[in-house]
Amino acid sequence: MNRLATATITGITLAAVLSGCTDTSADEPEVGSELTVKVANMTYSPTSITISAGQKVTWVFDDRGTPHDVVGVGDAKAVLRSPLKTSGSWEFTFTQPGTYNYTCSLHPDMLGVVIVT
Repeated sequence: MNRLATATITGITLAAVLSGCTDTSADEPEVGSELTVKVANMTYSPTSITISAGQKVTWVFDDRGTPHDVVGVGDAKAVLRSPLKTSGSWEFTFTQPGTYNYTCSLHPDMLGVVIVT
């Protein structure tokens, strides 16, 4: 490739980046898409997620046979209540904006939060 062609391609690429003609939508969650929280090593991971109303969160339980659950705290107490699980998953679709704090009923030092916008 000659210098003129290389300079032209570089210029076009630079112009696209500077003008905002790049797709960053992959970084933003889509309404209705699923997100996963792993329950292992006596923690929820990630401990905090921010989603849009209408999105589903799936908790995947994999802590070497140790039972855990997802139990709402405060205002979320009436909404979040999974069964105790040693494996498998539990899911919940968040339809209303708000902050949903949760814990494990057997291990109250395990804390998580879902922020719904």
